[in-house]
Amino acid sequence: MRTVTVPDAIRRDIRANLDDFVDEDQGALVFTGAKGAVLRRSNFQSACKWRESVAAAGLPGFHFHDLRHTGNTLASRTGASLADLMARMGHASTRAAMIYQHTAKERDEHVADGLSEQIKKGRDRARSGHGQRRKR
Repeated sequence: MRTVTVPDAIRRDIRANLDDFVDEDQGALVFTGAKGAVLRRSNFQSACKWRESVAAAGLPGFHFHDLRHTGNTLASRTGASLADLMARMGHASTRAAMIYQHTAKERDEHVADGLSEQIKKGRDRARSGHGQRRKR
């Protein structure tokens, strides 16, 4: 069990879902089967009508684990450290967390922009005489 901060952008939706579908008891399960029991991996697909639901959403072939993969990949793109991501995902090894460290064009551009900023600052410092030898 771990605690993670839910992004502000989806808090209202999650709160509404919890209010509509989850008992108020602190120990209540967030996701249950039709009879309120624990969802098991063996009955998840049929209990949730997963294939029909993702097809209706225009995502045929989308797997449940794709939700975790997408969320963790997006989290990795925020610039979070590997330790931050491991804690958020509940991973004990860097190997598992590295799966979500996809190189993306936008991140590469972000890195290049950061490098450009550092180069500009260095040039400005050099042009202002900082770091030049003093005449004796």
